[in-house]
Amino acid sequence: MLIDTHCHLDAAEFDADRTEVVARAQRAGVKGIVIPAVMRANFGQVAQLAASFSGGAYALGIHPLYVPQAQDADLQTLEQSVEQALSDPRFVGIGEIGLDFFVPELKSEAMRARQTHFYTAQLAIAQRHGLPVILHVRRSQDEILKQLRRYRPVQGIAHAFNGSVQQAEQFLSLGFALGFGGAMTFERALQIRRLAANLPPTAWVLETDAPDIAPAWLPRQARNEPAELPDIAKVMAQLRELSEQEVVQQSWQNAKRVLPRLEAAQAG
Repeated sequence: MLIDTHCHLDAAEFDADRTEVVARAQRAGVKGIVIPAVMRANFGQVAQLAASFSGGAYALGIHPLYVPQAQDADLQTLEQSVEQALSDPRFVGIGEIGLDFFVPELKSEAMRARQTHFYTAQLAIAQRHGLPVILHVRRSQDEILKQLRRYRPVQGIAHAFNGSVQQAEQFLSLGFALGFGGAMTFERALQIRRLAANLPPTAWVLETDAPDIAPAWLPRQARNEPAELPDIAKVMAQLRELSEQEVVQQSWQNAKRVLPRLEAAQAG
């Protein structure tokens, strides 16, 4: 079963043709799409969107890029929303959460501290409710890992992974899978492709991060969408010297391992 484990289907880039985007993905063989929230204002939107098509699933969280406009009260709202969502089979975890030390306006000492406050508070929510997390780890792998060790046994996905082999091994030791998508399709992305080729079979999942991180075959700055996932899977198959079906099946098994509620979401 081919699952896009990370797609911002609620993004404004899809407002004009969202229904057709889903239909194209389904025609391409994508059986499920996980839609992570990014801020309090879209908690309800991602839940409704996931319920609107077969194979839809969602996560709830506050993305580090949205921390500057977030309020501490949003964390209480998140926990209340999570408690309500626990009875919804399409709800799979906490996300997208994490740290971003790449965007200039988020790199000050004060903003790093604010991001860490929101990140650790959301890890605590995940821990209290026995839920996995979907992590944003841009230029922040070491600090992400430091906090994860405090909140074990929280597991999940390190989305759009672009760290070192050593960092990858640390995420794997904590029970995480690494997300691979469009970045892996560029021949010059040697480190990502080397990781994708050599990770243990249980260590990775497929994603698009649509509308972002378009694969190599789309024009520069083009909108990405979940219908690209089968061709992303082909690249993974080539790198790992497996059949496409083996890659699809392994990614599904791995996704179910790190997002245990996903199987119920796909059955719903």
